[in-house]
Amino acid sequence: MKAIAYQKAGTVDRVDSLVDIDLEAPKATGHDLLVKVRAISVNPVDTKIRKNVSAPEGGWKVLGWDAAGEVVDVGEMVTAFAKGDQVFYAGSLIRQGANSEYHLVDERIVGKKPQTLSDTEAAALPLTAITAWEMMFDRIDIRNPVPGAAKAILIIGGAGGVGSIAIQLARALSDVTVIATASRPETKAWVEELGAHHVIDHTKPLAEQIAALGIGAPAFVFSTTETHRHLDQIIELIAPQGRFGLIDDPDSLNVMGFKRKSVSVHWELMFTRSIFETADMAEQGKLLNKVAKLIDDGRIKTTLAEVLRPINAENLKKAHAILESGKSKGKIVLEGF
Repeated sequence: MKAIAYQKAGTVDRVDSLVDIDLEAPKATGHDLLVKVRAISVNPVDTKIRKNVSAPEGGWKVLGWDAAGEVVDVGEMVTAFAKGDQVFYAGSLIRQGANSEYHLVDERIVGKKPQTLSDTEAAALPLTAITAWEMMFDRIDIRNPVPGAAKAILIIGGAGGVGSIAIQLARALSDVTVIATASRPETKAWVEELGAHHVIDHTKPLAEQIAALGIGAPAFVFSTTETHRHLDQIIELIAPQGRFGLIDDPDSLNVMGFKRKSVSVHWELMFTRSIFETADMAEQGKLLNKVAKLIDDGRIKTTLAEVLRPINAENLKKAHAILESGKSKGKIVLEGF
């Protein structure tokens, strides 16, 4: 089968950073589905691993943690899927990724693809939707008010992949006021289109802009990027007893400033359930099915912003470079081998 992989970690501009190869197609056993991949999307985790994690000696590392396609075989323990099912999912960080014609994935973290979306539109959603859902509804619990605080969430990095779906999920599933950050005309327009009540500029002091809205100190802050740059401002603007969540990887994070306000700090990694095969691992499959229903009911939409065809090393390098520029909006999807 065709695949895109690499052997040595490093920058994307190297000739061998991502290459087209042929691998033997895997076989489904246990809880696994064998999926014929039709579309994949790219996330920051792909670029971080490519830069920092080499393949085992003599082997290949295949990236890709967002896919949509068709189930072509199932393991003997599979109960929820059958051959021919159309699916979407984000996979597991500790297994080979989905940048290949065929891919193995545990059925417990797979959802039925939204009926109203193409594979390309659906592939934009799984990783970011799971991340946003788990952060907002499992970690910082935005449907549970903070006494005396503004019933509002500040989403830092509102135009990115996670921010784009977080805005929509917050609007569809809660009554909080959504404040999103964006800095360019096109990204400001994007987050407004997705449903943000207010848009502020993350290149300027955040606390002053929040105060100017006149709604009070927000109960919740969800930082998707550059947390280390904004931490002092977050400490200043968040309500006492508020809840703060982040998903990026600052080299260090001094959270002592939150102590005076008794702010709780929450990390989210959507791969935790699959890495540790937690007792509630199957919640991710259920979550994706709920996302699919929201899509099919017209309550949220795909965050697809750009499509590259076909799925090959050249186009995957382009996608990685765009993500690393920090100027992307929504999701980049590659379609068809």
